[in-house]
Amino acid sequence: MGRKEPESRFSSCLYECFSWVPVALSLLVCAALLALRPMAVSGRSMEPTLQNGDLMVVSAAACQPVRGDIIVLNKESFYHGQPIVKRVIAVEGDLVDIDFARGVVYLNGEALAEPYIAEPTHREGGLAFPQIVPEGCVFVMGDNRNHSDDSRRLELGMVDRRYIIGKAYAVLPLGKLLNQ
Repeated sequence: MGRKEPESRFSSCLYECFSWVPVALSLLVCAALLALRPMAVSGRSMEPTLQNGDLMVVSAAACQPVRGDIIVLNKESFYHGQPIVKRVIAVEGDLVDIDFARGVVYLNGEALAEPYIAEPTHREGGLAFPQIVPEGCVFVMGDNRNHSDDSRRLELGMVDRRYIIGKAYAVLPLGKLLNQ
């Protein structure tokens, strides 16, 4: 009977050290897929910030929206239940007012500095102003204010945070390439 050759200590150690790598990578990929979602921008309501066709990386992990965040939300009774992308203008307790004649949005009595908008806000939507954002809600608007269906519309109004799918953390500007 032949004697079994002893394994080399070096190769045994390498195997033990790196045998966990495929498992760790699999867990990392699963976690990323659950926490991060690629989503395409559809429409022009967020121009010039986002273009139709841009690809966003959206995360729902610990999504506590703050003013200025770009979020994706889904309210079944609005926009045929399709997800929409908007900017958070105000959070619970904030006072929002809009002077449509001058095109200025006010937050807690102060005119907002909004270098990201396409043009001043002249389009109304049916919601009377001023408004105080209720607890557990946010007020959202598109950056292309006069071509955006957002919280100014009665059908959407103040957005319950439970409708928020996630926050956009990165954008791949594919829309600019596709629209050329």
